[in-house]
Amino acid sequence: MMKLLKHQGLTITWALLVLYLCNMHMDQHEGASFFEGFDKLVHTGFFFVLSTLMFFGCQRQGITGKKPYVVIVPVMLLSISFGGIIELIQWKIFTYRSADWWDFFCDALGVCMAIFCYLMFYCWGVPAKQRQ
Repeated sequence: MMKLLKHQGLTITWALLVLYLCNMHMDQHEGASFFEGFDKLVHTGFFFVLSTLMFFGCQRQGITGKKPYVVIVPVMLLSISFGGIIELIQWKIFTYRSADWWDFFCDALGVCMAIFCYLMFYCWGVPAKQRQ
């Protein structure tokens, strides 16, 4: 287990920060929204960075191989599940926050954006000889 988490320190740190920020009481920060939908943009960015850090950790660990789905599927499942868990926590535990399907959609959108970037830059953009 420790071998799997060895290169995921940044990912775990970011996930804890996202968990804290998504469940923080926002009364004192009501005016913090710059425009309507800013919250959705933040969710997308949070999960884009989370998934990108997960891909980076997998790459450093050396589990990226010839078949990109070996890395993409676990990263996608973990990241989207984490987004769902955050929304469930907001719905059931931190009742001062509201769970929102659009937040969950934006979480998944950020993950999909990271997958696209991973495919573009690592799988399709770097010749196979240079990856090894």
